[in-house]
Amino acid sequence: MSLRLYDTGTRSVLDFQPRKPGEVGVYLCGLTVQGPPHIGHLRSGVSYDVLIRWLRRSGYNVTYVRNITDIDDKILVRGEEQGRPWWSIAYANECVLADAYAALGAEPPTYEPRATGHITQMTDLISELIERGHAYVTGAGDVWFDVSSWPDYGELSHRRPEDMLSSAEPGAKRDSRDFGLWKAHKPGEPADAAWTSPWGPGRPGWHIECSAMARRYLGDAFDIHGGGTDIMFPHHENELAQSSAAGLPFAKYWVHNGMLNLAGTKMSKSLGNTLSIGALGEKGFGTAAIRYYLTGVHYRSAVDFSEDALGEARSAWERLSNFVHRAADALGAEATIGGSLAPEFTAAMDDDLNTPAAVAVIHDSAREGNAALDAGDDAAAARHAAAVRAMLDQLGLDPLDPHWDDPGDAKLTGAVDALVKLALEQRAEARARKDYAAADRIRDELSGAGITVKDTPRGPVWTVN
Repeated sequence: MSLRLYDTGTRSVLDFQPRKPGEVGVYLCGLTVQGPPHIGHLRSGVSYDVLIRWLRRSGYNVTYVRNITDIDDKILVRGEEQGRPWWSIAYANECVLADAYAALGAEPPTYEPRATGHITQMTDLISELIERGHAYVTGAGDVWFDVSSWPDYGELSHRRPEDMLSSAEPGAKRDSRDFGLWKAHKPGEPADAAWTSPWGPGRPGWHIECSAMARRYLGDAFDIHGGGTDIMFPHHENELAQSSAAGLPFAKYWVHNGMLNLAGTKMSKSLGNTLSIGALGEKGFGTAAIRYYLTGVHYRSAVDFSEDALGEARSAWERLSNFVHRAADALGAEATIGGSLAPEFTAAMDDDLNTPAAVAVIHDSAREGNAALDAGDDAAAARHAAAVRAMLDQLGLDPLDPHWDDPGDAKLTGAVDALVKLALEQRAEARARKDYAAADRIRDELSGAGITVKDTPRGPVWTVN
C-alpha cells in the first residue's frame, strides 16, 4: 500500500503521486504574526511535521515551505495600540513562534519566507493578472481580483460565487465578492508599511502573498498545499483562483487539518480563548505530552480541547516513555536502536496519516515489551523496544531523543528513582526476615503513590501508572 491523502478539492482520498518521481514540493500557510501563537495555531505545524517525516521515510526528497505573514492590517493595529514599530511586533512574535515549533519538536522547513521579502514577486504576479483581464486598478491605487472573470471560482470550497458575500466597500470595487491584491497606502498609516508598485505605494493583500511565495520556491506547479480548514475559504480559494487565472498549474493536492476548539469555538486571539504552551506548562503539561496530544488524533478531525483530554494524553505518553526507558535501563540503550516499523503502523500511516491507529499499534507493542521484560525474555523485549522507538520517532516522539530531556523533569525523576529504590530495598529486607506484613505495606504505599511493583525472575521492577 502506498500513501493516500484526502484531497479537499475532490473530497476524496487519493493515491499520492508526485508530479516528479522522487521529489515532493509542499507549501503550508504559516501564521500572521500579530501576536504570540497558541496551541490551536501549532496544530497545523505539528500535523505537517508528521506528514513531512512520513514523506521522507517513504523515500521522497521533500522541499517544504512554510511562510510568515509579517505585514497585515492587524499587525499595523497592534503597532498603533502599543506605540511600537509594526515590524518589531512582527519579528518578536515570529521568534516566539519559532521557539514554540522547536519546543514541540517540529523540524524547520526547507524555506520559511517572509511576505515583506517578496514584494517584487507579488507585484509581478498582480501585473500578469491585470494583463490577462482578471484584475483591475481603481483610481485610489487599489488592485482587485475580478471574481466574475474566473468561472471556476469556488471549486476548492465547493461554494457558488453567487452565494458568497464579502465586505462591501462602495466605490472601491466592482463586486462585493472581489478580493484585494494590492492595498494603496492610506493617510495615517506608517510610511515604512508601503512599497513601490506600478499602481502607487501600498502593500500586498493577504492572498497574493502565498501564491507568489509558493511560485518562488516551488515553481509554477507543486504537489501539496495545506493549512487549517478555517482558511480554506476565502484564503485558499482565492489563492487557487488567482494562481489558475495567471496560468499556473499550482497545487495538485489540497490537504487541510481540522481545528482545535475550546468550548466548541475555534481558538482565536480576537475571542480571547487561547492557550499558550507556556500556560499549559505552568499547569504541568510538558511539550512532549502536548505533541502527543496533537499527534494522537487524526489531523482532519476537529478537536475540542480539554485539560482532561490533555491529561489522558500525558498519561498515555508517559506509559510509552516509561517502557522505553525501562528497556534501555535493563538492556542498554544500544539494544533499543534499529527497530523496524510494524506493518500495521505503516499501513495506518499510508492510510491518510491515520495516527490514532498508528498510536494504537505502538501501545500494543509496548504492552508486549513490558510483558517480555517481566518474563525475562530479553530478546523479545529488545525487539519491541526498538520497534516502539522507531515508530515514535516517525511521530517525532522518540523518548530517548535528547530534545525531550527537561532538566527539571530529569532532576525530579532522579529523586523519584532514588526513593523508590530505597523503598524496594526496605521491602526486600522485610521479606528476607519474613516480615511479609511490612513488605506488603511498602508495596501498598508505593501503589497508592501510583507506582506498580512486579516481582520478576530478575528481581522487582516498577512502573508509574
